[in-house]
Amino acid sequence: MSKRLAGLVALLCAGSAALTSLQAEEAAAKAKSRDQVVQLARLIDRHIQAGLKDRGVPAAPLASDAEFCRRLYLDLAGRIPRVSEVRDFLADKRADKRLLLVEKLLGSNSYIKHFANTWRFQLMGGTTNQQAQFLTPQLERWSHKHLKANTPYDVVVRELLTTPLAPNRGMAYDPNSTTARAFFQINENKPEMIAAATSRLFLGVKLECAQCHDHPFAHWTRKQFWEYAAFFGGIKVQNPEAAIFSPVTDNPHLREIQIGDSEKKVQAKFLDGSEPKWGNKTTRQTLADWVTSPENPFFARAVANRLWEHFFGIGLVDPVDDFREENPASHPELVEDLAKALVAAKFDLQLLIRAITASETYQRSSEQTHPLQDDLRSFARMPLKGLAPEQVFDSLATAVGYRGETTEMSRRFGVTSTRNEIQTRFANPVDRRTEFQTSILQALALMNGKFVADATSLDKSETLLAVIDSPFMDTRQKLDTLYLAALSRPMREKEASRLVPYVEAGGPSRDPKKALADVFWVLLNSSEFLLNH
Repeated sequence: MSKRLAGLVALLCAGSAALTSLQAEEAAAKAKSRDQVVQLARLIDRHIQAGLKDRGVPAAPLASDAEFCRRLYLDLAGRIPRVSEVRDFLADKRADKRLLLVEKLLGSNSYIKHFANTWRFQLMGGTTNQQAQFLTPQLERWSHKHLKANTPYDVVVRELLTTPLAPNRGMAYDPNSTTARAFFQINENKPEMIAAATSRLFLGVKLECAQCHDHPFAHWTRKQFWEYAAFFGGIKVQNPEAAIFSPVTDNPHLREIQIGDSEKKVQAKFLDGSEPKWGNKTTRQTLADWVTSPENPFFARAVANRLWEHFFGIGLVDPVDDFREENPASHPELVEDLAKALVAAKFDLQLLIRAITASETYQRSSEQTHPLQDDLRSFARMPLKGLAPEQVFDSLATAVGYRGETTEMSRRFGVTSTRNEIQTRFANPVDRRTEFQTSILQALALMNGKFVADATSLDKSETLLAVIDSPFMDTRQKLDTLYLAALSRPMREKEASRLVPYVEAGGPSRDPKKALADVFWVLLNSSEFLLNH
Protein backbone atom coordinates (compact mmCIF):
# COMPACT_ATOMS: atom_id res chain seq x y z
CA MET A 1 0.00 0.00 0.00
CA SER A 2 1.40 3.41 -0.95
CA LYS A 3 2.06 6.01 1.72
CA ARG A 4 -0.59 8.29 0.18
CA LEU A 5 -3.23 5.54 0.29
CA ALA A 6 -2.25 4.55 3.82
CA GLY A 7 -2.60 8.16 4.91
CA LEU A 8 -6.05 8.40 3.33
CA VAL A 9 -7.18 5.23 5.08
CA ALA A 10 -5.88 6.54 8.40
CA LEU A 11 -7.70 9.84 7.85
CA LEU A 12 -10.96 8.07 7.04
CA CYS A 13 -10.63 5.85 10.12
CA ALA A 14 -9.94 8.86 12.31
CA GLY A 15 -12.98 10.65 10.87
CA SER A 16 -15.15 7.61 11.44
CA ALA A 17 -13.95 7.34 15.02
CA ALA A 18 -14.68 11.03 15.61
CA LEU A 19 -18.16 10.66 14.14
CA THR A 20 -18.84 7.62 16.32
CA SER A 21 -17.66 9.55 19.38
CA LEU A 22 -19.90 12.50 18.48
CA GLN A 23 -22.89 10.21 18.01
CA ALA A 24 -22.18 8.61 21.37
CA GLU A 25 -22.05 12.03 23.03
CA GLU A 26 -25.34 13.05 21.40
CA ALA A 27 -26.99 9.81 22.50
CA ALA A 28 -25.74 10.31 26.06
CA ALA A 29 -27.03 13.90 26.09
CA LYS A 30 -30.46 12.77 24.85
CA ALA A 31 -30.60 10.03 27.49
CA LYS A 32 -29.69 12.53 30.21
CA SER A 33 -32.32 14.96 28.96
CA ARG A 34 -34.98 12.26 28.91
CA ASP A 35 -34.05 11.25 32.47
CA GLN A 36 -34.51 14.88 33.57
CA VAL A 37 -37.89 15.00 31.86
CA VAL A 38 -39.07 11.75 33.46
CA GLN A 39 -37.88 12.84 36.91
CA LEU A 40 -39.68 16.18 36.63
CA ALA A 41 -42.82 14.44 35.35
CA ARG A 42 -42.77 12.13 38.37
CA LEU A 43 -42.29 15.13 40.66
CA ILE A 44 -45.38 16.76 39.11
CA ASP A 45 -47.39 13.58 39.70
CA ARG A 46 -46.23 13.28 43.31
CA HIS A 47 -47.40 16.82 44.10
CA ILE A 48 -50.77 16.32 42.40
CA GLN A 49 -51.29 12.88 43.94
CA ALA A 50 -50.49 14.22 47.41
CA GLY A 51 -53.15 16.88 46.96
CA LEU A 52 -55.69 14.30 45.79
CA LYS A 53 -54.90 12.08 48.77
CA ASP A 54 -55.39 14.98 51.20
CA ARG A 55 -58.78 15.75 49.63
CA GLY A 56 -59.81 12.11 49.31
CA VAL A 57 -60.24 12.44 45.55
CA PRO A 58 -59.51 9.47 43.27
CA ALA A 59 -57.66 10.19 40.02
CA ALA A 60 -59.28 9.48 36.67
CA PRO A 61 -57.74 6.70 34.57
CA LEU A 62 -55.22 7.45 31.84
CA ALA A 63 -56.58 8.66 28.50
CA SER A 64 -56.74 6.26 25.58
CA ASP A 65 -54.12 6.59 22.87
CA ALA A 66 -56.64 8.25 20.56
CA GLU A 67 -57.67 10.77 23.21
CA PHE A 68 -54.05 11.54 24.08
CA CYS A 69 -53.08 11.92 20.41
CA ARG A 70 -55.83 14.45 19.69
CA ARG A 71 -55.13 16.40 22.90
CA LEU A 72 -51.41 16.62 22.21
CA TYR A 73 -51.86 17.75 18.62
CA LEU A 74 -54.23 20.51 19.73
CA ASP A 75 -51.91 21.63 22.55
CA LEU A 76 -48.64 21.50 20.61
CA ALA A 77 -49.63 21.85 16.94
CA GLY A 78 -52.84 23.86 17.31
CA ARG A 79 -54.91 21.44 15.25
CA ILE A 80 -56.35 17.95 15.36
CA PRO A 81 -54.24 15.17 13.79
CA ARG A 82 -54.79 13.95 10.27
CA VAL A 83 -56.29 10.50 9.72
CA SER A 84 -52.90 9.07 8.76
CA GLU A 85 -51.30 10.58 11.88
CA VAL A 86 -53.89 9.03 14.18
CA ARG A 87 -53.59 5.65 12.50
CA ASP A 88 -49.80 5.69 12.69
CA PHE A 89 -49.92 6.53 16.40
CA LEU A 90 -52.53 3.89 17.22
CA ALA A 91 -50.55 1.26 15.32
CA ASP A 92 -47.27 2.15 17.04
CA LYS A 93 -46.39 -0.56 19.57
CA ARG A 94 -43.40 1.18 21.19
CA ALA A 95 -43.72 1.66 24.95
CA ASP A 96 -42.45 5.25 24.75
CA LYS A 97 -44.55 6.33 21.77
CA ARG A 98 -46.19 9.17 23.72
CA LEU A 99 -42.80 10.70 24.49
CA LEU A 100 -41.76 10.22 20.87
CA LEU A 101 -44.89 11.97 19.62
CA VAL A 102 -44.04 14.97 21.79
CA GLU A 103 -40.56 15.09 20.21
CA LYS A 104 -42.04 14.85 16.73
CA LEU A 105 -44.42 17.75 17.33
CA LEU A 106 -41.82 19.95 19.03
CA GLY A 107 -39.75 19.64 15.87
CA SER A 108 -42.63 20.57 13.57
CA ASN A 109 -43.57 23.84 11.88
CA SER A 110 -47.05 23.42 13.33
CA TYR A 111 -45.64 23.78 16.86
CA ILE A 112 -43.82 26.97 15.91
CA LYS A 113 -46.92 28.40 14.25
CA HIS A 114 -49.23 27.50 17.14
CA PHE A 115 -46.99 28.85 19.89
CA ALA A 116 -46.31 31.98 17.85
CA ASN A 117 -50.09 32.50 17.79
CA THR A 118 -50.17 31.91 21.54
CA TRP A 119 -47.36 34.38 22.23
CA ARG A 120 -48.92 36.94 19.92
CA PHE A 121 -52.27 36.70 21.71
CA GLN A 122 -50.59 37.14 25.10
CA LEU A 123 -48.48 40.08 23.95
CA MET A 124 -51.40 41.79 22.25
CA GLY A 125 -53.70 41.13 25.19
CA GLY A 126 -56.59 40.14 22.95
CA THR A 127 -56.91 43.68 21.57
CA THR A 128 -59.35 44.24 18.71
CA ASN A 129 -57.83 47.62 17.83
CA GLN A 130 -57.62 47.74 14.02
CA GLN A 131 -54.33 49.63 14.10
CA ALA A 132 -52.87 46.93 16.35
CA GLN A 133 -53.95 44.23 13.90
CA PHE A 134 -51.41 45.58 11.39
CA LEU A 135 -48.68 44.69 13.89
CA THR A 136 -49.65 41.02 14.11
CA PRO A 137 -47.22 39.88 11.37
CA GLN A 138 -44.33 41.59 13.17
CA LEU A 139 -45.02 39.83 16.45
CA GLU A 140 -45.50 36.48 14.75
CA ARG A 141 -42.25 36.79 12.75
CA TRP A 142 -40.39 37.70 15.94
CA SER A 143 -41.97 34.76 17.80
CA HIS A 144 -41.25 32.36 14.91
CA LYS A 145 -37.58 33.32 15.00
CA HIS A 146 -37.21 32.48 18.69
CA LEU A 147 -39.40 29.38 18.72
CA LYS A 148 -37.51 27.89 15.78
CA ALA A 149 -34.22 28.45 17.60
CA ASN A 150 -35.69 27.37 20.95
CA THR A 151 -34.23 30.56 22.41
CA PRO A 152 -34.16 30.49 26.23
CA TYR A 153 -37.13 32.36 27.64
CA ASP A 154 -35.03 34.82 29.65
CA VAL A 155 -33.19 35.82 26.46
CA VAL A 156 -36.50 36.37 24.66
CA VAL A 157 -37.86 38.60 27.42
CA ARG A 158 -34.59 40.51 27.67
CA GLU A 159 -34.71 41.24 23.92
CA LEU A 160 -38.30 42.44 24.19
CA LEU A 161 -37.61 44.75 27.13
CA THR A 162 -34.48 46.27 25.62
CA THR A 163 -35.42 46.45 21.93
CA PRO A 164 -34.19 49.83 20.60
CA LEU A 165 -36.76 52.44 19.67
CA ALA A 166 -35.07 54.63 17.07
CA PRO A 167 -36.13 58.30 17.04
CA ASN A 168 -38.71 59.43 14.46
CA ARG A 169 -38.71 56.34 12.27
CA GLY A 170 -38.02 53.49 14.67
CA MET A 171 -41.69 52.85 15.30
CA ALA A 172 -42.78 52.87 11.66
CA TYR A 173 -44.80 49.86 10.52
CA ASP A 174 -42.55 47.31 8.87
CA PRO A 175 -44.33 44.11 7.74
CA ASN A 176 -40.99 42.28 7.48
CA SER A 177 -39.75 43.24 10.93
CA THR A 178 -38.58 40.48 13.27
CA THR A 179 -38.08 42.75 16.30
CA ALA A 180 -40.32 43.21 19.30
CA ARG A 181 -40.97 46.93 18.69
CA ALA A 182 -44.60 46.12 17.92
CA PHE A 183 -45.12 45.26 21.60
CA PHE A 184 -44.41 48.88 22.55
CA GLN A 185 -46.63 50.15 19.75
CA ILE A 186 -49.55 48.01 20.88
CA ASN A 187 -49.20 49.65 24.29
CA GLU A 188 -49.23 53.07 22.58
CA ASN A 189 -45.61 53.70 23.66
CA LYS A 190 -46.92 54.87 27.03
CA PRO A 191 -44.72 54.02 30.05
CA GLU A 192 -47.71 53.26 32.27
CA MET A 193 -49.27 50.86 29.73
CA ILE A 194 -45.95 49.15 29.03
CA ALA A 195 -45.35 48.78 32.77
CA ALA A 196 -48.77 47.21 33.33
CA ALA A 197 -48.30 44.80 30.41
CA THR A 198 -44.79 43.67 31.33
CA SER A 199 -45.57 43.14 35.02
CA ARG A 200 -48.64 41.10 34.11
CA LEU A 201 -46.95 39.03 31.39
CA PHE A 202 -43.51 38.40 32.87
CA LEU A 203 -44.04 38.72 36.62
CA GLY A 204 -47.61 37.49 37.06
CA VAL A 205 -48.59 40.75 38.79
CA LYS A 206 -51.65 42.86 37.93
CA LEU A 207 -49.97 46.12 38.77
CA GLU A 208 -52.34 48.36 36.78
CA CYS A 209 -54.86 48.31 39.64
CA ALA A 210 -52.41 50.53 41.55
CA GLN A 211 -52.01 53.12 38.77
CA CYS A 212 -54.46 55.64 40.24
CA HIS A 213 -54.63 54.46 43.87
CA ASP A 214 -53.22 51.75 46.12
CA HIS A 215 -54.25 48.24 45.00
CA PRO A 216 -57.57 47.37 46.69
CA PHE A 217 -56.80 43.63 47.03
CA ALA A 218 -53.01 43.43 47.28
CA HIS A 219 -50.12 45.23 48.95
CA TRP A 220 -49.05 47.16 45.82
CA THR A 221 -49.13 50.94 46.21
CA ARG A 222 -49.57 53.69 43.66
CA LYS A 223 -46.00 54.79 44.34
CA GLN A 224 -44.71 51.30 43.53
CA PHE A 225 -46.59 51.29 40.22
CA TRP A 226 -44.99 54.52 39.06
CA GLU A 227 -41.55 53.50 40.36
CA TYR A 228 -41.77 50.47 38.09
CA ALA A 229 -43.19 52.55 35.21
CA ALA A 230 -40.16 54.88 35.57
CA PHE A 231 -38.02 52.22 33.87
CA PHE A 232 -39.90 53.15 30.70
CA GLY A 233 -40.01 56.88 31.46
CA GLY A 234 -37.54 57.74 28.72
CA ILE A 235 -40.06 56.75 26.02
CA LYS A 236 -41.86 59.86 24.79
CA VAL A 237 -44.60 59.96 22.16
CA GLN A 238 -44.15 62.84 19.75
CA ASN A 239 -47.75 62.92 18.52
CA PRO A 240 -50.13 61.34 21.09
CA GLU A 241 -53.09 61.74 18.74
CA ALA A 242 -51.52 59.25 16.33
CA ALA A 243 -51.56 56.60 19.08
CA ILE A 244 -49.95 53.37 17.84
CA PHE A 245 -48.12 54.79 14.84
CA SER A 246 -46.79 57.93 16.48
CA PRO A 247 -43.00 58.45 16.25
CA VAL A 248 -41.22 58.30 19.59
CA THR A 249 -37.98 59.36 21.19
CA ASP A 250 -36.25 57.20 23.76
CA ASN A 251 -33.88 58.60 26.39
CA PRO A 252 -32.20 55.35 27.46
CA HIS A 253 -30.77 56.72 30.70
CA LEU A 254 -33.79 58.57 32.10
CA ARG A 255 -34.66 57.03 35.48
CA GLU A 256 -37.64 59.00 36.67
CA ILE A 257 -41.25 59.66 35.77
CA GLN A 258 -44.03 62.02 36.70
CA ILE A 259 -46.90 60.38 38.57
CA GLY A 260 -49.96 60.76 36.35
CA ASP A 261 -51.19 64.33 36.20
CA SER A 262 -49.49 65.31 39.44
CA GLU A 263 -46.34 67.38 39.82
CA LYS A 264 -44.60 64.65 41.81
CA LYS A 265 -41.83 62.54 40.29
CA VAL A 266 -40.45 59.19 41.44
CA GLN A 267 -37.25 57.29 40.69
CA ALA A 268 -37.17 53.83 39.12
CA LYS A 269 -37.21 50.98 41.64
CA PHE A 270 -37.76 47.22 41.38
CA LEU A 271 -41.03 45.67 42.58
CA ASP A 272 -39.28 43.72 45.33
CA GLY A 273 -38.23 47.06 46.83
CA SER A 274 -34.55 46.77 45.95
CA GLU A 275 -32.62 49.66 44.46
CA PRO A 276 -31.16 49.28 40.95
CA LYS A 277 -27.38 49.20 40.50
CA TRP A 278 -27.09 51.27 37.38
CA GLY A 279 -23.49 51.04 36.20
CA ASN A 280 -23.11 51.88 32.50
CA LYS A 281 -26.28 50.10 31.38
CA THR A 282 -29.43 51.78 30.12
CA THR A 283 -32.51 51.97 32.28
CA ARG A 284 -34.33 49.18 30.45
CA GLN A 285 -31.23 46.99 30.37
CA THR A 286 -31.03 47.32 34.14
CA LEU A 287 -34.69 46.35 34.41
CA ALA A 288 -34.14 43.35 32.13
CA ASP A 289 -31.27 42.17 34.35
CA TRP A 290 -33.61 42.12 37.35
CA VAL A 291 -36.69 40.72 35.59
CA THR A 292 -34.85 37.74 34.05
CA SER A 293 -32.58 37.02 37.01
CA PRO A 294 -32.76 33.46 38.43
CA GLU A 295 -33.13 35.10 41.84
CA ASN A 296 -36.16 37.11 40.78
CA PRO A 297 -39.06 35.98 43.02
CA PHE A 298 -41.64 36.43 40.24
CA PHE A 299 -40.18 35.59 36.81
CA ALA A 300 -39.70 31.80 36.76
CA ARG A 301 -42.91 31.15 38.71
CA ALA A 302 -44.93 33.31 36.32
CA VAL A 303 -43.81 31.52 33.13
CA ALA A 304 -44.11 28.07 34.73
CA ASN A 305 -47.69 28.89 35.68
CA ARG A 306 -48.48 30.19 32.18
CA LEU A 307 -47.22 26.97 30.62
CA TRP A 308 -49.30 24.94 33.06
CA GLU A 309 -52.36 26.98 32.11
CA HIS A 310 -51.67 26.37 28.42
CA PHE A 311 -51.88 22.60 28.87
CA PHE A 312 -54.63 22.39 31.52
CA GLY A 313 -56.74 25.43 30.71
CA ILE A 314 -56.37 26.73 34.27
CA GLY A 315 -53.29 27.79 36.20
CA LEU A 316 -51.88 26.54 39.47
CA VAL A 317 -52.29 30.21 40.34
CA ASP A 318 -55.56 31.35 38.81
CA PRO A 319 -55.84 33.82 37.13
CA VAL A 320 -52.30 33.35 35.79
CA ASP A 321 -51.40 37.03 36.12
CA ASP A 322 -52.56 37.44 39.72
CA PHE A 323 -49.79 36.19 42.02
CA ARG A 324 -50.50 37.54 45.51
CA GLU A 325 -50.91 36.22 49.04
CA GLU A 326 -54.67 36.64 48.85
CA ASN A 327 -54.80 34.39 45.75
CA PRO A 328 -52.77 31.30 46.71
CA ALA A 329 -51.74 28.54 44.32
CA SER A 330 -53.64 25.26 44.38
CA HIS A 331 -50.27 23.48 44.78
CA PRO A 332 -47.72 26.03 46.08
CA GLU A 333 -44.83 23.58 46.34
CA LEU A 334 -45.35 22.48 42.73
CA VAL A 335 -45.15 26.09 41.51
CA GLU A 336 -41.84 26.50 43.31
CA ASP A 337 -40.42 23.22 42.01
CA LEU A 338 -41.41 24.00 38.41
CA ALA A 339 -39.76 27.41 38.73
CA LYS A 340 -36.57 25.83 40.11
CA ALA A 341 -36.54 23.31 37.26
CA LEU A 342 -36.81 26.12 34.71
CA VAL A 343 -33.94 28.02 36.31
CA ALA A 344 -31.81 24.86 36.38
CA ALA A 345 -32.59 24.29 32.69
CA LYS A 346 -31.56 27.88 31.87
CA PHE A 347 -35.16 28.73 30.96
CA ASP A 348 -35.52 26.08 28.26
CA LEU A 349 -39.31 26.04 27.94
CA GLN A 350 -39.27 22.81 25.95
CA LEU A 351 -37.95 20.93 28.99
CA LEU A 352 -41.03 21.93 30.97
CA ILE A 353 -43.30 21.16 28.00
CA ARG A 354 -41.81 17.67 27.79
CA ALA A 355 -42.19 17.09 31.52
CA ILE A 356 -45.80 18.29 31.74
CA THR A 357 -46.90 16.20 28.75
CA ALA A 358 -45.01 13.16 30.10
CA SER A 359 -46.81 13.33 33.45
CA GLU A 360 -49.73 11.08 34.33
CA THR A 361 -51.52 14.24 35.42
CA TYR A 362 -51.57 15.50 31.82
CA GLN A 363 -52.27 12.08 30.36
CA ARG A 364 -55.40 11.41 32.41
CA SER A 365 -58.81 11.13 30.81
CA SER A 366 -61.12 14.12 30.85
CA GLU A 367 -64.08 11.90 31.73
CA GLN A 368 -65.35 12.48 35.26
CA THR A 369 -65.39 9.13 37.04
CA HIS A 370 -66.09 10.41 40.57
CA PRO A 371 -68.20 13.31 41.94
CA LEU A 372 -65.22 14.81 43.79
CA GLN A 373 -63.34 15.28 40.52
CA ASP A 374 -65.59 18.26 39.79
CA ASP A 375 -62.99 20.68 41.22
CA LEU A 376 -60.76 21.36 38.21
CA ARG A 377 -57.94 22.72 40.37
CA SER A 378 -57.44 19.32 41.95
CA PHE A 379 -56.29 18.09 38.51
CA ALA A 380 -57.77 14.67 39.17
CA ARG A 381 -58.74 14.60 35.50
CA MET A 382 -57.97 16.64 32.42
CA PRO A 383 -60.24 19.70 32.27
CA LEU A 384 -62.29 20.22 29.12
CA LYS A 385 -60.96 23.22 27.17
CA GLY A 386 -62.65 25.28 24.52
CA LEU A 387 -60.66 25.63 21.31
CA ALA A 388 -59.02 28.94 20.46
CA PRO A 389 -60.27 30.55 17.23
CA GLU A 390 -57.13 29.47 15.32
CA GLN A 391 -57.58 25.91 16.58
CA VAL A 392 -61.19 25.85 15.38
CA PHE A 393 -60.28 26.83 11.83
CA ASP A 394 -57.09 24.76 11.56
CA SER A 395 -58.90 21.70 12.90
CA LEU A 396 -61.77 22.17 10.45
CA ALA A 397 -59.27 22.60 7.63
CA THR A 398 -57.44 19.43 8.70
CA ALA A 399 -60.63 17.41 8.99
CA VAL A 400 -61.98 18.36 5.56
CA GLY A 401 -58.70 18.57 3.63
CA TYR A 402 -59.03 22.31 3.01
CA ARG A 403 -56.12 24.06 1.28
CA GLY A 404 -57.03 27.71 1.19
CA GLU A 405 -55.51 31.13 1.58
CA THR A 406 -52.79 32.06 4.05
CA THR A 407 -53.53 34.67 6.69
CA GLU A 408 -50.79 37.22 6.22
CA MET A 409 -52.07 38.73 2.99
CA SER A 410 -55.55 39.11 4.42
CA ARG A 411 -54.18 40.69 7.60
CA ARG A 412 -51.94 43.09 5.77
CA PHE A 413 -54.47 44.28 3.23
CA GLY A 414 -57.68 43.79 5.17
CA VAL A 415 -59.03 41.09 2.86
CA THR A 416 -61.79 39.04 4.44
CA SER A 417 -60.86 35.36 4.29
CA THR A 418 -62.57 32.13 5.29
CA ARG A 419 -60.07 31.81 8.11
CA ASN A 420 -60.71 35.31 9.41
CA GLU A 421 -64.48 34.88 9.24
CA ILE A 422 -64.42 31.72 11.36
CA GLN A 423 -61.77 32.99 13.78
CA THR A 424 -63.69 36.22 14.33
CA ARG A 425 -66.89 34.26 14.96
CA PHE A 426 -65.20 31.99 17.53
CA ALA A 427 -63.34 34.70 19.44
CA ASN A 428 -64.81 34.09 22.89
CA PRO A 429 -64.30 36.86 25.47
CA VAL A 430 -63.61 34.51 28.39
CA ASP A 431 -60.68 34.54 30.80
CA ARG A 432 -60.40 30.77 31.04
CA ARG A 433 -60.66 28.17 28.32
CA THR A 434 -62.36 25.89 30.84
CA GLU A 435 -65.28 28.35 30.86
CA PHE A 436 -66.18 27.66 27.26
CA GLN A 437 -69.55 28.29 25.70
CA THR A 438 -70.83 28.10 22.15
CA SER A 439 -73.02 31.00 21.10
CA ILE A 440 -75.97 30.76 18.72
CA LEU A 441 -73.99 32.66 16.07
CA GLN A 442 -71.09 30.23 16.40
CA ALA A 443 -73.39 27.24 16.08
CA LEU A 444 -75.06 28.78 13.03
CA ALA A 445 -71.65 29.51 11.47
CA LEU A 446 -70.92 25.78 11.51
CA MET A 447 -74.40 24.46 10.77
CA ASN A 448 -75.28 26.88 7.98
CA GLY A 449 -71.94 28.40 6.99
CA LYS A 450 -70.52 27.94 3.51
CA PHE A 451 -67.25 26.46 4.74
CA VAL A 452 -68.82 23.45 6.49
CA ALA A 453 -71.45 23.16 3.76
CA ASP A 454 -68.70 22.82 1.15
CA ALA A 455 -66.76 20.48 3.43
CA THR A 456 -69.69 18.08 3.58
CA SER A 457 -70.72 18.48 -0.06
CA LEU A 458 -70.53 15.43 -2.31
CA ASP A 459 -69.10 17.66 -5.03
CA LYS A 460 -66.58 19.76 -3.08
CA SER A 461 -65.36 17.88 0.01
CA GLU A 462 -61.90 16.37 -0.48
CA THR A 463 -62.15 14.12 2.58
CA LEU A 464 -65.68 12.98 1.84
CA LEU A 465 -64.98 12.22 -1.80
CA ALA A 466 -61.89 10.19 -0.91
CA VAL A 467 -63.92 8.10 1.55
CA ILE A 468 -66.98 7.61 -0.66
CA ASP A 469 -65.01 6.65 -3.75
CA SER A 470 -62.72 4.17 -2.00
CA PRO A 471 -63.24 0.64 -3.38
CA PHE A 472 -61.26 -0.87 -0.50
CA MET A 473 -63.50 0.15 2.43
CA ASP A 474 -66.85 -1.20 3.54
CA THR A 475 -69.45 0.98 5.29
CA ARG A 476 -67.94 0.45 8.75
CA GLN A 477 -64.47 1.41 7.55
CA LYS A 478 -65.77 4.50 5.77
CA LEU A 479 -67.52 5.67 8.92
CA ASP A 480 -64.42 4.95 10.99
CA THR A 481 -62.40 7.12 8.62
CA LEU A 482 -64.83 10.02 8.98
CA TYR A 483 -64.68 9.64 12.77
CA LEU A 484 -60.88 9.66 12.64
CA ALA A 485 -60.96 12.76 10.42
CA ALA A 486 -63.28 14.74 12.70
CA LEU A 487 -62.86 13.29 16.20
CA SER A 488 -59.49 11.49 15.94
CA ARG A 489 -60.98 8.20 17.07
CA PRO A 490 -62.78 5.23 15.51
CA MET A 491 -66.48 4.67 16.14
CA ARG A 492 -67.58 3.04 19.35
CA GLU A 493 -69.65 -0.13 19.03
CA LYS A 494 -72.78 1.63 20.22
CA GLU A 495 -72.33 4.28 17.51
CA ALA A 496 -71.58 1.67 14.84
CA SER A 497 -74.71 -0.31 15.65
CA ARG A 498 -76.83 2.73 14.75
CA LEU A 499 -74.82 4.38 11.98
CA VAL A 500 -73.84 1.43 9.80
CA PRO A 501 -77.49 0.43 9.15
CA TYR A 502 -78.40 4.13 8.74
CA VAL A 503 -75.82 4.67 6.00
CA GLU A 504 -76.46 1.38 4.24
CA ALA A 505 -80.17 2.23 4.10
CA GLY A 506 -79.28 5.65 2.68
CA GLY A 507 -80.91 7.74 5.40
CA PRO A 508 -83.92 9.92 4.53
CA SER A 509 -82.72 10.34 0.94
CA ARG A 510 -82.15 6.61 0.43
CA ASP A 511 -78.70 7.52 -0.87
CA PRO A 512 -75.74 5.99 1.07
CA LYS A 513 -73.42 8.71 -0.21
CA LYS A 514 -75.65 11.49 1.12
CA ALA A 515 -76.04 9.57 4.39
CA LEU A 516 -72.25 9.55 4.82
CA ALA A 517 -72.21 13.30 4.16
CA ASP A 518 -74.91 13.75 6.83
CA VAL A 519 -72.82 11.84 9.39
CA PHE A 520 -69.73 13.93 8.59
CA TRP A 521 -71.78 17.14 8.99
CA VAL A 522 -73.01 15.99 12.42
CA LEU A 523 -69.47 15.14 13.55
CA LEU A 524 -68.11 18.55 12.54
CA ASN A 525 -70.94 20.26 14.42
CA SER A 526 -70.59 18.17 17.58
CA SER A 527 -69.38 19.49 20.93
CA GLU A 528 -66.76 16.75 20.89
CA PHE A 529 -65.19 18.40 17.84
CA LEU A 530 -65.16 21.88 19.42
CA LEU A 531 -63.52 20.83 22.69
CA ASN A 532 -60.03 19.75 23.65
CA HIS A 533 -60.53 16.86 26.05
